[in-house]
Amino acid sequence: MFMSFCYTLTNLTKLMKMLEMQLIIVLMMFCCVHFHVISSHEVGIGINRSQFPEGFLFGASTSSYQIEGAPLEDDKGFSNWDVFSHTTGKIKNNENGDIADDHYHHYLEDIKLMSSLGINVYRFSISWARILPRGIYGDINPLGIMFYNKIIDNLLIRGIKPFVTIHHHDMPQELQEKYGGWLSPLMQDFVHFAEVCFKNFGDRVKHWVTINEPTLATDMAFIRGTYPPGHCSPPFGNCSIGNSDVEPLIVMHNMLLSHAKAVELYRKHFQATQDGTIGIVAQTFMYEPLRDEECDRQAKNRALAFHLGWALDPLVFGEYPAEMRSILGSQLPRFSPEEKSILKGSLDFIGINHYGSLYAKDCSKSACALGADHPIRGFVETTGMRDGIPIGNPTGMPRFFVVPRGMEKAVDYIKIRYHNMVMYITENGYSLPLKDNATMQYFLQDSKRIEYHEAYLEALLRAIRKGADVRGYMVWSLFDNFEWVDGYGTRFGLYYVHRKTLQRIPKLSVQWFSSFLNNTIHTKTEDFGIERSIA
Repeated sequence: MFMSFCYTLTNLTKLMKMLEMQLIIVLMMFCCVHFHVISSHEVGIGINRSQFPEGFLFGASTSSYQIEGAPLEDDKGFSNWDVFSHTTGKIKNNENGDIADDHYHHYLEDIKLMSSLGINVYRFSISWARILPRGIYGDINPLGIMFYNKIIDNLLIRGIKPFVTIHHHDMPQELQEKYGGWLSPLMQDFVHFAEVCFKNFGDRVKHWVTINEPTLATDMAFIRGTYPPGHCSPPFGNCSIGNSDVEPLIVMHNMLLSHAKAVELYRKHFQATQDGTIGIVAQTFMYEPLRDEECDRQAKNRALAFHLGWALDPLVFGEYPAEMRSILGSQLPRFSPEEKSILKGSLDFIGINHYGSLYAKDCSKSACALGADHPIRGFVETTGMRDGIPIGNPTGMPRFFVVPRGMEKAVDYIKIRYHNMVMYITENGYSLPLKDNATMQYFLQDSKRIEYHEAYLEALLRAIRKGADVRGYMVWSLFDNFEWVDGYGTRFGLYYVHRKTLQRIPKLSVQWFSSFLNNTIHTKTEDFGIERSIA
C-alpha cells in the first residue's frame, strides 16, 4: 500500500512539473507574440494628456486661405491663390477657396467648438491680402485688423493661446505681378507685413511663425509648378515658364532672408515688451534607406538636408547644409557676412509639420526616376514603396504613409542636429483613403484617424522621454478644408464640413481627442465603439 501510494505521489509530482513547464512555455509564447504585435505595428496600449510634460500645448491648426472664404469682403484684396484657383485645370474638380469653410462668418461658432473640444492652443494664419490688400503699395485695411483682433480676443477669453503664422502660402496678387513673388529680393518687404502684425496683435500673441513650410512651398511652386505662380521645367513639369533647377534656390534664399529680417525687427522693437517667441515651420518626412547599402544611407541623409536642412541650417548655423554646398556648388546663392549674422540664431523655436515617412534611394550611382537624378533633388529618389510593399498603411494622400516611428526619429534627428532647440509639432494629421461614392458616414467613422494620432503621440512621447524639448502638438486640421490643389475631396479635419450647408459635424475623432485632452484613459480604440485593427 505504502509503495503504491509513493508511486502515485511521484507520478503526480512529475505531472505537476510537466504542466507547470507547459504553462510557462505558453505564457512565454503569448508574451512574445504580444510584444511582436505591439512593436511591429506600433500600436500602443493607451495614452492620455497627463503623460506629457506640464504646460504642454495641445491644439489644432488651420490656415487663412483654406478656411476663411470671403475673398473680397471688407476691402480684402486678391491673393495669389484667389487668382490661381480660378485658373481652369489647376485645382481638382476646378474647386476654389471662395467659400472654403466660411470661417470669416463662422469664427465665433468655430471658437466655441475649439473650447468644447478642450484644446489650449490654436494655430492659424493671417491673410496678407486681408491686412495689406496691395502689399507695400497700399494702406493697412482696418477691417482686416478688426477681424483678427476678434479672433484673438475670443480665443483668449476661452483660455486658448493664439499661435499665429504670418505667411502660409498666400500673398497679395499685386506682389506676384510686380515682383514675381519670392523670386525677387524685393519680396523681403514681407518684413513690413510682419511689422504690421507685431504692432496690432503682438500684445496678445506669444507664439509667432514667420513662414510656413518654405521648402515645400518652393518645391510646389517652383519645382513642380503646381502652386502659384506655377513655374517649372522638364522633367519636373510642363509649365509655360520657369527653371526648376535654378529658381527654387533663389526663392528659398529670399524667404530665409525675409524670415531673418522679420525676426531681427521683432527682437529689436517688440519682443522685450510683448514677451513673445518667434520661429519658423518646416515640413519634413522621415526617410529610411531603400536598400541596406551605404549609398542609400547617405541618400537618406541628403534627403533630410535638402528638405529640412535647407530651411533650418541657415537659421541655426548661418549657412546652407554641407550636403547642399557639396552638390550644388556655385549654383547655391551665397550669404554675405552681414546676412549670416542676422540669419544665425534667428529662431526661438522650430515648428515641425510631419505626416509620414518615405524610403530614400541614391541616384548618383543608380538609375532613378526622371528628376531625382538632378542636383536640386540631391541625387535622391524618395518613394513609399519597396518591392511592391508600402512603407506603411496608405492614406488619402499618395505620399503620406502611416509610419509612427518616423515621428520619433524625426524629433530625435532635429534634437541632435539643432542642439535640442525648443520644438512644437505644428501639424500632424491623417486623411482617409479616397473611395468612389464615399458617404458622409465613411468620413465620420474615422477610426483610422484615431489610431493614427494615438500611434504618433506615443512615438512623440518616446522622443520627449529621451530628452527632446517638445512643447506642443497640433492636429491638422480642426476642420475639413480646401486642401490646395486637391480641393475639398481630401479631408484631414476632426470636424466634417458639409459642402452645401457648411455645417460642422463632429467625427468620431472629436470624441477621442476630447477624452484624451480630459485625461480619460482609454486602453484601446474599442472604447469608442470601434474595433482596433492591426494592419
